[in-house]
Amino acid sequence: MAIQISSFLTLFIFFFFFSLEKSFAFEATKEDTESNNLHLLHLNSLLPSSSCSSSIKGSKRKGSLEVVHKYGPCSQQNDGERKVTDSDILNLDKERVKYIHSRIAKELGGDDSVKELDSATLPAKSGILIGSGNYFVVVGLGTPKRDLSLIFDTGSDLTWTQCQPCARSCYDQQDPIFDPSKSRTYANITCTSTLCTQLSSATGNDPGCSSATKACIYGIQYGDQSFSVGYFGRERLTVTTTDVIDNFLFGCGQNNQGLFGGSAGLIGLGRHPISFVQQTASKYNKIFSYCLPSTSSSTGHLTFGGGAYRKLLYTPFTTISRGSSFYGLDIVSITVSGVKLSLTPSLFSSGGAIIDSGTVITRLPPTAYAALRSSFRQGMSKYPSAPELSILDTCYDLSAYTVISIPKVNFVFGGSVTVELQPQGILYVASKKQVCLAFAANGDDSDVTIFGNVQQRTLEVVYDLGNGKLGFGAGGCK
Repeated sequence: MAIQISSFLTLFIFFFFFSLEKSFAFEATKEDTESNNLHLLHLNSLLPSSSCSSSIKGSKRKGSLEVVHKYGPCSQQNDGERKVTDSDILNLDKERVKYIHSRIAKELGGDDSVKELDSATLPAKSGILIGSGNYFVVVGLGTPKRDLSLIFDTGSDLTWTQCQPCARSCYDQQDPIFDPSKSRTYANITCTSTLCTQLSSATGNDPGCSSATKACIYGIQYGDQSFSVGYFGRERLTVTTTDVIDNFLFGCGQNNQGLFGGSAGLIGLGRHPISFVQQTASKYNKIFSYCLPSTSSSTGHLTFGGGAYRKLLYTPFTTISRGSSFYGLDIVSITVSGVKLSLTPSLFSSGGAIIDSGTVITRLPPTAYAALRSSFRQGMSKYPSAPELSILDTCYDLSAYTVISIPKVNFVFGGSVTVELQPQGILYVASKKQVCLAFAANGDDSDVTIFGNVQQRTLEVVYDLGNGKLGFGAGGCK
């Protein structure tokens, strides 16, 4: 009996002190604790820690790589560049979105053709530049193998890395720069090869030709004006200790500029024949999946090939006009706190929608964003507001709170697929004093909607190109 009384007293004290917290931290109403339309969570769960926490899910799969946020403690990147702030990331995310919109609309102006490497190439760009995507993986290139940290991006096709002798310019990177002259398996693609001509549609730039060696010259430029120019070659790519791809086509960059977070280059996971997905189709059957970690202090995975996926919901890919490299999807509706937003059925179809691992913040039609923001603000009315953060205009000061409740946000995709976003996919946390709704508006309702990487956090996202479908599942990193 004494033990039972002691246990009861302990529980009583716990709940007594927890109830006191509501006066200054969180008012736990009956609706909050019982409703299925609110997320109840500790604020600290949204914040990265100072140490890295690894996921074990990806390591159990064949053909799987660890995914790391390039600005978190798991990356250990030390490229000597100044600290990248949240404002930097969000401001430059805006430039990526502009690029995607213009690329899909075919409104890119100017002469973007690539000249010979022997002569003038793309002009040097100055200022704060950032490359596509926030997440990278480590793969091996060459014989003997050299490990390289590469950003992966579903919104582009060409895989490239910086190469010696860096004839024009190389930015600082974590790994030693790849030297093709020290690899037994490297070879240039000639500019008369049909492989060279496909660069035009893959990069948006016509390939060049070296006058001295007749080697094919590629050039790719991203939305923030960062770029890579160099030789188009083939090489042995080591994905894992058991998965090796021979004669992999990639760009060996001799003139590269941009803030790529110390990574050595980029893996293109788009739909073009030159992409990693298409080049490895016979091995991985055009299937890949990933889980983006919940914070920058944890890891996820990027897995190639099919697997024993459980509890996945699949929505069909859609076709984006003039944007064949992108993965289109059909957004039907959005719910906030269990209530469907009052939007016309044609709102999302007018501009189309894509999923993109390189865009940080989801971009919605202005009409949809206004409705989402209004409903979300109603659900957050008890919390004090905070200043806007770049493109994020709905922010809160939660520094006085330990536990918070936030409205649930669900996306409904084609095929009646409902995906519930996790709290890490709803909020962008700059600090406890500035926690923002992680959505932004496009310039016009006719612009393409982009389902960004914050909203994908912790989800298992499966791209099954062979069957034309995209899968979503909860708990993808654990």
